Amino acid sequence: MNIVFAEPIGLTLGEVQGFVAEMKNLGHSVTFFDNVPSGQDELLKRVAKADIIVVSNYAVSASVIENAPNLKFIDVAFTGVDHIATAECKKRSIQVSNAAGYSNQAVAELTIAMAIDLLRKITPADAVTRSLGGRAGFLGQELMGKTFGIMGLGQIGKRVAQLASAFGCRVIAWTRTHSKGDNVEHVEFEQLFKQSDILSIHLPLTPQTQNLIGIKEFELMKPTAYLINTARAKIIDSHVLADALTKPLIAGAAVDIYEKEPPIDADHPLLSVPNTLLLPHIGFATHEAIAHRSKIVLDNIRQWLNGKPQNLVG
Repeated sequence: MNIVFAEPIGLTLGEVQGFVAEMKNLGHSVTFFDNVPSGQDELLKRVAKADIIVVSNYAVSASVIENAPNLKFIDVAFTGVDHIATAECKKRSIQVSNAAGYSNQAVAELTIAMAIDLLRKITPADAVTRSLGGRAGFLGQELMGKTFGIMGLGQIGKRVAQLASAFGCRVIAWTRTHSKGDNVEHVEFEQLFKQSDILSIHLPLTPQTQNLIGIKEFELMKPTAYLINTARAKIIDSHVLADALTKPLIAGAAVDIYEKEPPIDADHPLLSVPNTLLLPHIGFATHEAIAHRSKIVLDNIRQWLNGKPQNLVG
């Protein structure tokens, strides 16, 4: 088998050398690229003869899949797979695995950190201090006692619920799948918006969740409420969120995910609105999460080669 890591996924030199040696002993070849492709044409050049390809959150189009005749397995070093042309994979019987669960703790911790940053105005306070200013205007709020709303109770949503509960929050949730979480009150869709002091999004991007939150939902929210999105940008149109913040319908928002990978465009609507905390997609980016991801991704290949595929999606 020809195995191609089409973009870097954070493997250590030792992991690379060990995996190459392991695969060579089994009669397989491995190629690693240490930069992101410049586009789909460049990606195709890298994977045209591959049997197995590994990507993180770089898109793999239907055209690339159609023109890689040997392709049998795509190993995604990421949780979501909406950037993979899975319909084309299904046509070709190409299996797709993800790295489910690798960043649950990292994203959950960042969610709580973003909530505290918004409530205590930490980022603007840092800027004022560096400009030799004082604490005037920085009277904040405590997380304890707030109603923490969670949209989606997958593994990350459940972990956020546990952490928010530990901070003394009342935790409410709406989920499409009726999954349960400890110390979580389940509410109807509209009630989630009406009751939440902090609303955190933890849904996958699907045709059903794209643009799920619009101006109507923001109008239901408290003017003192905050929104956090570490899930997928297209669940909330950025122009709609910017409008809600400008009016303002809500007090602020923290965002770690965008329509494309940062750096974002200079005219992105969220850059010019008040009371926003914008991060460059770092929810997954901890040493611990990347190490866990590396193990899952390499094990996905081993198990697939052994005829026992794991973490299959779609």
